[in-house]
Amino acid sequence: MTKLVIQIPCYNEEETLLTTLNDLPQSVNGIDEFEVLVINDGSTDNSAQIARDWGARVLDIKQNKGLANAFRSGLQECLNLGADIIVNTDADNQYCATGIEALITPILNNEADIVIGARNILKIKEFSPLKKCLQKIGSAVLRLLSSTPVEDAPSGFRAFSRDAAIKLNIFDNYTYTMETLIQAGAKGLKIKSVPCEVNPKLRNSRLFKNIFEYVFRSMKTTIRMFIVYRPFRFFITFALILAVLGFVVTGRFLYFYLNGAGNGHIQSLILAAILLLTSVQLGIVAIVGDLMSINRKLLEDIQTRIKKIELRF
Repeated sequence: MTKLVIQIPCYNEEETLLTTLNDLPQSVNGIDEFEVLVINDGSTDNSAQIARDWGARVLDIKQNKGLANAFRSGLQECLNLGADIIVNTDADNQYCATGIEALITPILNNEADIVIGARNILKIKEFSPLKKCLQKIGSAVLRLLSSTPVEDAPSGFRAFSRDAAIKLNIFDNYTYTMETLIQAGAKGLKIKSVPCEVNPKLRNSRLFKNIFEYVFRSMKTTIRMFIVYRPFRFFITFALILAVLGFVVTGRFLYFYLNGAGNGHIQSLILAAILLLTSVQLGIVAIVGDLMSINRKLLEDIQTRIKKIELRF
């Protein structure tokens, strides 16, 4: 038997939650057991009671701790409920629930561990031209950094196999979307994108005040996760850049020195020394980071084994 749990992180969504729940399918092909989990992230309105009255299971978080924490808590609860596949969607009814079947099909067919619902960004009327451009650029950067074929990196409409959910560790308190992609690429999980439709916007985003805040915080999260999971590549890249600059500046000084004008360009020699020394230091950091990364992978492997024992998986 295959069990599907749809998790919906929720914070003060009494105006949209019932619409979201009512749009969920009554059954899904390939699924024998179906359950809905609403993660009540410290809501102060009637969201939790609406979910219970509808018939959903509710996981209460007493104090609002943010989307990433709600997502992380939801994944663990879904695993505790015996989910074989977990679908995450938003409580504001942004994503069309009719796309759930297409979302989970690659997992049912063992073609993917994680499936991302890819919106047609260019056709979303509520998105400004600037936001559309930044969304496209952001997804391209994530594809490069995570080595995954993701088409819509910020999309929260996602499906996870049980094995993928066990292996993921969410550290960030802001958003899980970027972090899970970089982790998935580093852990060798198969990711696939499928097209998904969106509903008309019911409310403005609460995740960020403006697009520039979102870009800044997303960049910070992405860089942090890249350092955690790809430390050697991150630091060695800067080390090589500084080394090249150092040799260029050294070559410039030698050119003038060999032509009898070295006394007036001693600053170049000092700058070259600084660049090369910093390059060596970053190279050492890259090696140490790589060793720490290996240790982290071993610890995560132990953690995964413990989780599987606890879940009897």
